[in-house]
Amino acid sequence: MPTNKQPNKINNNNEEEVDLGSLFVIIGKGFTKFFNFIKDFFKGIFHIIISVLIFLKDNFVKIGVAAIIGLVIGFVLEVKKGKTYASDLLVEPNFKSARQLYNNVKFYNDLVRQKDTARIQKTFQLDKETAGSLKKFTIEPIVNENDIINSYDDFILSVDTTTVKSYTFDEFKRSFTDLDYKIHKIHVIAQKNDVFDQLDEIILSSVMDNKYFNRVKELVNENLNRTDSLLRMNLGQVDSLRRIYMQVMLEEAKKQSNGTSIDLGGEKRTTKELELFETNRKLNAELESVVLKKSNKYEVINVISNFQPIGYEIKEITKNIAFQLAALGALFMIFVLLLIKVNTYLSSYKK
Repeated sequence: MPTNKQPNKINNNNEEEVDLGSLFVIIGKGFTKFFNFIKDFFKGIFHIIISVLIFLKDNFVKIGVAAIIGLVIGFVLEVKKGKTYASDLLVEPNFKSARQLYNNVKFYNDLVRQKDTARIQKTFQLDKETAGSLKKFTIEPIVNENDIINSYDDFILSVDTTTVKSYTFDEFKRSFTDLDYKIHKIHVIAQKNDVFDQLDEIILSSVMDNKYFNRVKELVNENLNRTDSLLRMNLGQVDSLRRIYMQVMLEEAKKQSNGTSIDLGGEKRTTKELELFETNRKLNAELESVVLKKSNKYEVINVISNFQPIGYEIKEITKNIAFQLAALGALFMIFVLLLIKVNTYLSSYKK
């Protein structure tokens, strides 16, 4: 009987070759589209860059004139304003007093903006000329990622395991505000360079004299002093026990030297000696932590660095009025020219 197995096999091979060919064609088209996309993307970027350069080239004179006008006006205002000086005060607020400090600095800056020289005189006990020379008060945190990590560690130690699992580090970090950083910088600008050392005492006392913060400080320090005394007493007791164990071990060593004996409690005494040593180490570590906290919490606000008696002159070009108005003039002219081009395009689009 004739069989058709061979033709079927040939047909299957042909179908497989067709399928593979189609697959390679699809893959090839995919690569072609991908590379075309990359090519078009870079062509688009290149086109935008060239268009911007052509725009700037065609309008260079107009933009330059606007920048020069702004520069001249700014130069006149800069000369009229005179030299300005600045100084910084670095502080570490305790007992959540940072918010009060920020509010007070904002209040001082509002007085300067409102040109309320009389109230500035009264607040800082300055003469009229010196009070009028103050131009700006600002405060900002010294951003340090370690502050966030340390605060999160303290948070973990203060709550139960269930709360920690439901509150991740990323969530804690998002809730961390400027007020939560440890160190903050108070920045003051004035037209006189010798006014700054008259300001820090008033700024600090406005928070440090607060009855609430002082009461919290007293309670915290009382607690730390009590813990300090207790740890020192415990250390003394542990040292006494260690000396007793040493004496017992020496006495038993002498007895053993006078005759043979089997000490069945030797291993146990060694274990107790190690336990006492570990207890002593932990108590010393806790005492060191308490002493550090006492030094940090001794005041409502710790001063890291006072205002310099003589402020430094502000010479940054970005803070120069002439530079600012020159840049503003150039940007304004570019904005106007773009509006004109858009208007022209819209008019031609209607037609």
